[in-house]
Amino acid sequence: MKFKQLSIILFISAFFVSGVAFADRTILNVSYDPTRELYQQFNKIFIKYWKDKTGEDISVQQSHGGGGKQTRAVIDGLEADVVTLALSGDIDQIADRSRVLPKDWQSKLPNNSLPYTSTMVFVVRKGNPKQIKNWDDLVKEGVSVVTPNPKTSGGARYNYLAAWAFAVKKFGNQDAAIDFEKKLFKNVAVLDSGARGSTTTFAEREIGDVLLTWENEAYLVLKEFGQDKFDIIVPPFSILAEPPVAVVEKVATKNGNLDLATEYLKYLYSKPAQDIIAQNYYRPSDKEALAKYAKQFPAIELVTIASLGGWADIQTKHFADGGVFDKIYER
Repeated sequence: MKFKQLSIILFISAFFVSGVAFADRTILNVSYDPTRELYQQFNKIFIKYWKDKTGEDISVQQSHGGGGKQTRAVIDGLEADVVTLALSGDIDQIADRSRVLPKDWQSKLPNNSLPYTSTMVFVVRKGNPKQIKNWDDLVKEGVSVVTPNPKTSGGARYNYLAAWAFAVKKFGNQDAAIDFEKKLFKNVAVLDSGARGSTTTFAEREIGDVLLTWENEAYLVLKEFGQDKFDIIVPPFSILAEPPVAVVEKVATKNGNLDLATEYLKYLYSKPAQDIIAQNYYRPSDKEALAKYAKQFPAIELVTIASLGGWADIQTKHFADGGVFDKIYER
């Protein structure tokens, strides 16, 4: 089934399952691109949980897009009750610029407000005809790469930073890393605004030899487009992706939803939710759930955002106007 058709079906399904017409209250979850399927499933069990607990009928609306675009939308006034974004730096921006949630938001929920983590992997054509196994294979002549735009996509920033850390580790200096990124983005065929757009470009439009994407999105490609068409390549070195969640306290309070929004995010840490998280190929924060699904999550060397300087420094250095990415990506 194509993603466009799937999105329509999921939207219709969400309307009826969430009980929009009969809900006592509705909350809005503003999220990044690939979490559609995860939250469609999570919303169903949370709505039932809340009904059983309180007797109240509620609904959950979802908004998805490139993480950078979603962040700007909330800053510009999109009334999210909760945000479930790709980067802690995105939520920091919302706290700094719009002040609709406190600057210590990450301390409000367990595990630094990280109910799950992920990493970045490769999807290739069946049989891996270009023999792509690691990040340095992406810069070879004749390899066509598909990745989203780091200016608009959180996943794309993780892709870029994984390649950067790989190059620094291999060559020992940042000048070599800049040269590596130049070669990589010279091979990029299409820069979509978000991860799901890149999936469509690669899998449906059949552009490119390799898709750089979230681990969970890679498995969705196999599920929706066929295991006979694609292979997942997990490189031996990648990056720890940490998608955080937060209650947008001022908006939720204004909407009369603070209790509901808070419980919604807390329930992500429950046993039923952690199972759904793992089944959607996100790495659960619960140790028992992670052990239960360990076979589907290969152990690889992961560089952390903290070791690269933290999101504030990374944003200024690499992704702000005039930063390293602007200098290396010249078209």
